[in-house]
Amino acid sequence: MSSPFLAYLYRLQYIERWSLMRKTSGENVAEHSYHAALIAHLLGSISKHVFGKDVNPDEAASYALFHDTAEVFTGDIPTPVKHHNPDILANFRQIEAIAADRLLATVPKELQEVYHPLLHRGPESPELAKLVKAADVLDAYLKCVSEMSAGNREFATARRQMEARLRDMNLPEVEWFLDRLASSFERTLDELAEDEA
Repeated sequence: MSSPFLAYLYRLQYIERWSLMRKTSGENVAEHSYHAALIAHLLGSISKHVFGKDVNPDEAASYALFHDTAEVFTGDIPTPVKHHNPDILANFRQIEAIAADRLLATVPKELQEVYHPLLHRGPESPELAKLVKAADVLDAYLKCVSEMSAGNREFATARRQMEARLRDMNLPEVEWFLDRLASSFERTLDELAEDEA
């Protein structure tokens, strides 16, 4: 019997993010997952090589790559809706768990043990879990920075909120990332190229 697991994951490209916002460029869940995985790998590498922590960047990237896969069944629920009150958030977490179970059931039996931790809300290591969450928020923050750099003030409040969430995490890896990597998202392609010269 053919497994629909990968076919479902490919459908993440059809799920739009930031659906309540006017955007200069769209973003889907597949793109976000890829970006979150890139950032998680960077954060893991920063943690390991700059701060000397025992973190596996590849593991961080893997968890980030799969962190929103349940949305193939739930869609992307906007943050203001999801976090409107604790009851809504708790109910949504239950829905996510049911969606993750449904998705896991589509994985071939021989691989379910491998994918179970990836589909069920992340790593056991608290340190790794924080980095994956930070990568998720950093990608949202960078989207806000990019939109505002394109003149779209629609993302001003979201940018402030994402920046506050990042600062509240008190992660040196995030501070290092923000100080050394994030500001480049405010520059044009020509400005980036000039910096290389």
